[in-house]
Amino acid sequence: MSETPLKSDRRVADSIRSSWVDRAPGSWRPYLRLARYDRPVGFWLLALPCWIGLAAARTETGLGWTDLYWTILFGIGAAAMRGAGCTYNDIVDRDLDAQVARTADRPLAAGTVSLKAAWGFLVAQCLVGLAVLVQLPLPAILTALAALALVAAYPFMKRVTWWPQAWLGLTFNWGVPVAGAAALGTPFALEIVLLYAAMIAWTVGYDTIYACQDMEDDALIGVKSSARALGPHIRLGVGLSYGLSALLVAAAGVIAGAGLFFAAGFAVYAAHLFSQLSGLDPADGADCLRRFKANQLTGLLLVAAFVLGAV
Repeated sequence: MSETPLKSDRRVADSIRSSWVDRAPGSWRPYLRLARYDRPVGFWLLALPCWIGLAAARTETGLGWTDLYWTILFGIGAAAMRGAGCTYNDIVDRDLDAQVARTADRPLAAGTVSLKAAWGFLVAQCLVGLAVLVQLPLPAILTALAALALVAAYPFMKRVTWWPQAWLGLTFNWGVPVAGAAALGTPFALEIVLLYAAMIAWTVGYDTIYACQDMEDDALIGVKSSARALGPHIRLGVGLSYGLSALLVAAAGVIAGAGLFFAAGFAVYAAHLFSQLSGLDPADGADCLRRFKANQLTGLLLVAAFVLGAV
């Protein structure tokens, strides 16, 4: 029996318009879309916790050339593993994605990539991630491997809990303890633990904003989310998540010994973080997507704050 013919490549609803992916060779495009290279904000949100954790771990000793090397490795690893995670997520969710307007054009749901090819692409991306991983110190390697269970379980969380955003926070921010293990030899330093908790709360907030786009479709197909759980209290829930995150970041900075330069950077970061709440309308999907994407800058400002603290 012959396989179903693949359909033509198509843009995904929330991708960047006229990105480099649209100019790539036609045979590559469905795979680049599968890895979300046309939606790079996810790469930043995966890489930033690694960089934040590394900078926070160096507040007493200062940053060195080894840290620059690790920063590059974390960036490459984030690109590979974000792509692998998205590929795995779409393999698991391909039937659900076909029922949601925003995700119906994803390659597996739309039939532009075969399931067999997607598994092969997943393995290839994981091998790139492995090549990066083995260049880190042993404590960081062991810490990173511990995240595999979190990654494997994530696509199923929306089926069993109203708070899959919390599980995403556990998964997406694992770079904080990995960076702590690389720089300090342990992922359990108090400032690293506090920072990891802060990043989880941040993720719950920004991914709740993101989930507002799908509330109607999610309700129809029975998918759970923090946005649906909060209902009319979304702004309050996001505000509490962001408030907790900022408090934990401040505590991590104090424990790490960051000084006045960090305090100045922290103030700019906090102002940008809370600016997302002003005028937030959960019913405006386009605006929610814009506010979600603003967290790329929020994370970069926090990296800058901890780098200033390490000077």
